[in-house]
Amino acid sequence: MQIGDIVARKSYNKDITFKIIDIKNVDNKVIYVLKGVNLRIVADASSDDLEEVKEDSFGRAEILFNKKVNESIRSIISERSNSNVKKNHRNLKQIKLAAVNCNDGMTFRRPGRILHIDGDPVYLEVCLKVYKQLSIDAVGRVITESQQPDKIVDIVKDAKPDIVVITGHDGISKETDDYIDLNNYRNSKYFVEAVSRLREYEPNYDNLVIYAGACQSCYEAILDAGANYASSPERVLIHCLDPVFVCQLVAYTNINEIVNIQDVVKNTITGSKGVGGLQTRGKCREGYPKSVFIR
Repeated sequence: MQIGDIVARKSYNKDITFKIIDIKNVDNKVIYVLKGVNLRIVADASSDDLEEVKEDSFGRAEILFNKKVNESIRSIISERSNSNVKKNHRNLKQIKLAAVNCNDGMTFRRPGRILHIDGDPVYLEVCLKVYKQLSIDAVGRVITESQQPDKIVDIVKDAKPDIVVITGHDGISKETDDYIDLNNYRNSKYFVEAVSRLREYEPNYDNLVIYAGACQSCYEAILDAGANYASSPERVLIHCLDPVFVCQLVAYTNINEIVNIQDVVKNTITGSKGVGGLQTRGKCREGYPKSVFIR
């Protein structure tokens, strides 16, 4: 097998589809380094445990996840549309404007701006497409997990986002039963350090909202470092788009409201096993009146 081949692990009943990203020789044995196609995980496997699959094939877990992704996107767009109608009617009544000016297009909203830092260029591209689909202003940067702590503050200063996503790949050692020691994780220590440096730059949790972590990341350490949201409470695999579904809700929640943490978790693909966090104020600002020159 070669780098770039699409494979599944027979020992895990081929539940997840991987791409081979590296080949190593460990103790005179060939070991393949694998990256999840849809799930944010990096894993190792020997050749006898791998089976090559078609590029458009998906494991059983991914089929369920992809179905939920499509349902979530449709639900978000539908709920946002209904919310706009209700808020416009309420605002019109509160403002008590002249009847001649009363129409549902008078107010407008500016959702929070997102900076998405990702260790994987393919995942980042997928996320940016969904941000666009959800009408969110988002910019992305591909930064290897180990380099994220050194670069994160300068990138944030330049981009000036309301919300920052710090993610990529992660994973916990199979042999360990110590889920707090960062040395047992592939990249959790880099996520923790990146969050810590951001909190030194901006200590206020509402001024700068931070999501950090990937598959099986050390949830508690990342939150303790200063993140608003993190993965993974039960050390499970998280979907590529989980950070998107968390941050879109923060971006579109009014600044006068606290984002309902249960709604945040409910909107993700992996739920409370994969994502959690703290009370956080929304980043959306309402404006009035809406420009007549912009549809």
